[in-house]
Amino acid sequence: MHWYLYPLNFITGAFLVNGVPHFVQGLCGNPFQTPFAKPPGVGESPPLTNLLWGLGNFAVGAVLLYIYWPRCIATVLGWCAVGLGVLIMTILLYTHFSKVRSGKLR
Repeated sequence: MHWYLYPLNFITGAFLVNGVPHFVQGLCGNPFQTPFAKPPGVGESPPLTNLLWGLGNFAVGAVLLYIYWPRCIATVLGWCAVGLGVLIMTILLYTHFSKVRSGKLR
């Protein structure tokens, strides 16, 4: 597997996990932070914006996963890169949103 596929697998995992909170909050009808809010990433966007943002992240992640699906001998390393993208993005989202929700970034 070429070296550049590992960062792409990592980014795929990041897109997939980033879609989860936006999709869930939008589906529940709750406002939530998006890059489109004011200030970006701190202010809350309407539920429909979050739903669409979550679906957009899922779509990009699905397309990347379809194109760069880990194959061949390096399958384990490719899936580790996807998992690492999920793990790191999960930690980044948790720390950012916990600061926003506690009022430390407002």
